[in-house]
Amino acid sequence: MIRTRIAPSPTGDPHVGTAYIALFNYVFSKKNGGQFILRIEDTDQSRSTNKSKNQIIDSLKWLGLSWDEGPDVGGAFGPYVQSQRTDIYAKHAEILLERGEAFRCFCSSERLSGLRTQQMRSGDGKVGYDGHCLSLTQEEIDTKLRSGEPHVIRLKIPSHGTSVVKDEIRGDVEIPWSQVDMQILLKSDGMPTYHLASVVDDHLMKITHVLRGEEWINSAPKHLRLYEAFGWEAPKLIHLPLLRNPDRSKLSKRKNPTSINYYRKIGVLPETLLNYLGQMAWSMPDGKDQFSIDEMTDSFDLDRISLGGPIFDQDKLNWLNGKWIRSLDADQLAERMMSWMFNPEYLKKILPMLQPRLNNLGDIGRFSSYFLSGHIDVDKEDLVSKKLSPEQVNQALNWGMWRLEELEEWSSEEISKALKDCSKELDLKLRDFLSPFYPAITGMKSATPLFDTIEVLGNDLVRARLRDASKSLGGVSKKKEKLWKSLYESKKNERLKAELYSLKLEIEVSDLSGKDLSRKLLDGVNLNGKDLE
Repeated sequence: MIRTRIAPSPTGDPHVGTAYIALFNYVFSKKNGGQFILRIEDTDQSRSTNKSKNQIIDSLKWLGLSWDEGPDVGGAFGPYVQSQRTDIYAKHAEILLERGEAFRCFCSSERLSGLRTQQMRSGDGKVGYDGHCLSLTQEEIDTKLRSGEPHVIRLKIPSHGTSVVKDEIRGDVEIPWSQVDMQILLKSDGMPTYHLASVVDDHLMKITHVLRGEEWINSAPKHLRLYEAFGWEAPKLIHLPLLRNPDRSKLSKRKNPTSINYYRKIGVLPETLLNYLGQMAWSMPDGKDQFSIDEMTDSFDLDRISLGGPIFDQDKLNWLNGKWIRSLDADQLAERMMSWMFNPEYLKKILPMLQPRLNNLGDIGRFSSYFLSGHIDVDKEDLVSKKLSPEQVNQALNWGMWRLEELEEWSSEEISKALKDCSKELDLKLRDFLSPFYPAITGMKSATPLFDTIEVLGNDLVRARLRDASKSLGGVSKKKEKLWKSLYESKKNERLKAELYSLKLEIEVSDLSGKDLSRKLLDGVNLNGKDLE
């Protein structure tokens, strides 16, 4: 029986790319009478959250996708969350060590960082682990293990030759082994990397076909090498083309909204989004552009997959959404409108903010438009401040957008704190800093309380509106964005260090990177491993 899977990482907003890959795995399995499995790959414990996991499950269900096995429905091959399977991965890493297919690496992060710097400077194109610990004797390894020296487990790969990746739609793809790194399989904390966990799970869960994005082609030799090392038959591989921005760059939230939640929020129908994602790499035999998931499944054929770079065009998505909306009868449309925004749950969130402004119930439309819209029209003149130059306004909008992107908790209190931090970092009065945020987010110079409004609108929609407002001011050049981003990261490091000091941690923080500081704050422990008081 054909078995496919979607295996998202719960590290952020549910991505349209996840829905795209899930759709093709779903229709391929169902077309062939097979089964479709959902697996959560949360091996990156520093970034994975239950909130993200739940949002992924909710978003895929909203789209109309269902699975035969998964963390919420169970199945014969569970658990379906990787963090609950760590013993399985440790056992299989030991099997590779016993067979001589993997080795223990005791190299410090300092040595590896120096190695990377040296390789980059050499300019010979060779970047990756140099096999230093391959030469350790068993006696040396045992001594290091007894002393408790931290280490990882790496995969052994051939020193020469070529790996041939057999792709069901691309044919044979040849990748020299010299371009393949000795991949870490098990990290020093005992957690597996994606590569080990994915291969072990696909085998144990009897996955027969892996449909995934083409960005994984270069990792395929490592995965095939693992299957060979374990003595397992590898599943058939199908690498789908990447979704792209209109400028043909990889689809990224830096340039366009990528969250399923955003499109759900602005009123895109789930049928539309699946329909449009299906068009990204496939077409109906009769050429029609509006089709349901059942119609796609009935007509699906791998031979009709196009390998050209599909452009995710929001204008085309909106046009297609209009066709779907007009295909509904009045009762169906009313039901969709109520489930979208016109329901007690959502109205109870916005009415307390609007009520003080109402003299008649009929005033609701005038004051609530920005709560019931996706894109809003922003007058460039409303963004311009008497106290700030257009460049300062643009910087403030981008600075605020970057800071809001990082929030773990989306609440008016955290939003307030984040934006106040931004005003201090830019050395601006809070009133001046916030002045362009009202028109950028609501289309009005004055509106409902800003922080509460931002909370209700949600991070996806707010980020999109801030991005649109920045574009209306002329946007930001790559050079300027790089400069601002560098300054932002510098200020962020200073802020995180100050927060650590305020918690009275007895650690040296002057040489820490922002990433390390962020992790320590999120983990709630200091660098000496002591619990926060």
